[in-house]
Amino acid sequence: MSSRYLFTSESVTEGHPDKICDQISDTIIDALLTQDPKSRVAAEVVVNTGLVLITGEITTKAQVNYIELARKKIADIGYVYAENGFSADSCSVLVALDQQSPDIAQGVDNAQETREKLSDEELDAVGAGDQGLMFGFACNETPELMPLPISLAHRVCRQLAAVRKTGQLPYLRPDGKSQVTIAYEDGRPVGIDTILISTQHTATIGELTELSEIQAKIKEDLWKYVVEPIFADIEIKPDAQTRFLVNPTGKFVIGGPQGDCGLTGRKIIIDTYGGYSRHGGGAFSGKDPTKVDRSAAYACRYIAKNIVAAGLAEKCEVQISYAIGVARPVSMMIETFGTSKVDEEKLLEVVKQNFELRPAGIIQTFNLRNLPAERGGRCYQDVAAYGHLGRTDLDLPWEQTDKVELLKEAFSPQLASTV
Repeated sequence: MSSRYLFTSESVTEGHPDKICDQISDTIIDALLTQDPKSRVAAEVVVNTGLVLITGEITTKAQVNYIELARKKIADIGYVYAENGFSADSCSVLVALDQQSPDIAQGVDNAQETREKLSDEELDAVGAGDQGLMFGFACNETPELMPLPISLAHRVCRQLAAVRKTGQLPYLRPDGKSQVTIAYEDGRPVGIDTILISTQHTATIGELTELSEIQAKIKEDLWKYVVEPIFADIEIKPDAQTRFLVNPTGKFVIGGPQGDCGLTGRKIIIDTYGGYSRHGGGAFSGKDPTKVDRSAAYACRYIAKNIVAAGLAEKCEVQISYAIGVARPVSMMIETFGTSKVDEEKLLEVVKQNFELRPAGIIQTFNLRNLPAERGGRCYQDVAAYGHLGRTDLDLPWEQTDKVELLKEAFSPQLASTV
């Protein structure tokens, strides 16, 4: 007897108030690390009607204009119209920053070497920036080895922003959300149950002033220019039974920070796996890579993705935990949900032997302090919207599958016996 259920994930556009904050926080990270790779950063941002507050703890030799960084990012997102109640040129930007507590810093201060290669002893000497637990996940539902619901939800929001920025749908405004519900049978996606889009828009569209006409126009346009394009290369597509909901309250004119306060780190499920996998609770944005909430979560994704890409399991979740000031993880767990083709105890040992999980080693492996010149020093701000994981539009080191052959070789006899 088949097991059928529905699973839903959501995403938000770059103009959502919380995502504005994430992007400003990570723009600050990029700017500071570009000038001073040793920068220690915990940057928090709050936005509300006409207001941006930048706060947190920063220790750096870099000289940056935080107000200018915030205004430029807000303009890039699309808040350039005063009628939005929030505009890059007119909002107030307040800065209230402290240095990091020396009690916290002492456990990881040895991490400040920026040489290309640290010795094994030096890697052991660099402790984690805090205690905590992190998860990483991968599954074979999509080419990028991400769950289908969050993958589609991100696609909707990215396309929503694209048609706004290109002028294809000029009446759209930056704030927006998507939600996609997938039907599963026996653990595999089989259909698109519901697509929900809420998007900010102008009060009138051309000559249309009646709310019913405006709603009908938006729904028609979003299906044609947003939904249909994102399913062009997806095997599972909407059908006659798929529900399509647009702005269910009736209209969405007041949005962005005028409609709701925003805060860094409040979209951690959207940033990761859309609720499909567990989450350790720590946000990513605004944190330099010595913070294991960020760097170790990327490492967990790297491990899980390589395991699934190597064909060792159909699904894989990795958990690690740390103690502040201690380099090696306190614990590590690999869960394959009954899909493993190899011995899981051996899999854990092979991973421990071949994947670097000490904080300084993760930074070194992924080159997390020295930002790529070909991207103009941009890295973290680019993942601050539309997900930190499974990004096919960015060349992210934690998304590489360069350990696949090593894993296959380690388990070649077992894999051969399962064919």
